[in-house]
Amino acid sequence: MTLDPLESLLAALACLLIGAAINRKVWFLSKYNIPDPITGGLLFAAVISILMAVSEFKFSLNATMKPTLLLMFFAGVGMSADLRLLKQGGKALAIFLVVLFPFILLQNVTGIFVAKALDLHPLYGIIVGSITLVGGHGTGAAYAERFAEVNNLQSVMELSMTSATFGLILGGIAAGPVAQYLISKHKLKSEAKAGGELQATANTPPISTLGTIGAFMGIVAAVIAGQWLGQNVKLPITIPSFLWCMVIGVAIRNLVPFAGLKLDDRASDLISGVSLSLFLVMTMMALNLVEVALSAGPLLLILVAQVAMISAYTIFVTFRLMGRDYEAAVTSAAFIGFSMGSTATAIANMQAIVAKYGPAPQSFLIVPLAGAFFVDLMNALILTGFLSLGFMGGGP
Repeated sequence: MTLDPLESLLAALACLLIGAAINRKVWFLSKYNIPDPITGGLLFAAVISILMAVSEFKFSLNATMKPTLLLMFFAGVGMSADLRLLKQGGKALAIFLVVLFPFILLQNVTGIFVAKALDLHPLYGIIVGSITLVGGHGTGAAYAERFAEVNNLQSVMELSMTSATFGLILGGIAAGPVAQYLISKHKLKSEAKAGGELQATANTPPISTLGTIGAFMGIVAAVIAGQWLGQNVKLPITIPSFLWCMVIGVAIRNLVPFAGLKLDDRASDLISGVSLSLFLVMTMMALNLVEVALSAGPLLLILVAQVAMISAYTIFVTFRLMGRDYEAAVTSAAFIGFSMGSTATAIANMQAIVAKYGPAPQSFLIVPLAGAFFVDLMNALILTGFLSLGFMGGGP
């Protein structure tokens, strides 16, 4: 059974809705912020795998729109990045980003070291490193496709999706005990007044059709320009098309206001989110779950090493440099979610801490700002550097 492009899109949308419904009913999935496309796509893959195992049933999706969806996601990430927001975060945001940079380096070094010890290709180390743990499912899928094509790595997509999903769960589990330890050991208390967290105002106007069209035009322009640059610009260090799309998106977002035009970041976020959801659910629907099971052993060993390293780094570096106070403890909980899961995991970790110990408004300001764009750019630069190293075999 082979689905054409429109039928494949319909199946993907159905899996997204099913995944959303399941996530809202199953507390474990909701608690650890498992994305809807992961749940829906994984369920679909499981059903198809069982049918193919017990019968002669054959199934394939038409995934011709997947590359464009991925590029639209990264272009949308760039289009959401208002560099003027750096001023709002002030010194605390600058310190947080300074703490994050060497951490991403260390995360990849840890992954490579354990991968080499397990006699695996070093690329598997950065896959179960900042590619999937900091970058998440979207970045993991992007690099997995590249490694499969250029380096002929086997089961790399399955490994990437599994690593990113486990990262979300572990990022939620590990943060609480670390924050509890820091708060108890240093006898920390909230010094902020209740209600200090950022909240959406009731007066915010809805996203308009015109604003959505403008954002969509910017994203499509970034995709076209990014593809052209990826194919035609030759540099000593290879920059994939999806990174070019993100850079062009940033340029459009921050240069357009000088022409007297306004872009709605919420529309860019919406288009980017829909594109990523469709890309991920199609990716998950096509997973070979037998290959996932076979790769689970080495994956878990690398993840255990990553959890140990992240916990130590958070306690001895992040907490200290962020000020050794209650805000620093809350930010540390976010840092763990941030570095193993996503911004959503980071915010969920903070919400759990402040619900028990009191508000931390500074943390709720700097973490979303860092997660909105800056960590993706930082991660992309670091990964580009790692892949340029000869022993990595990152390919052209």
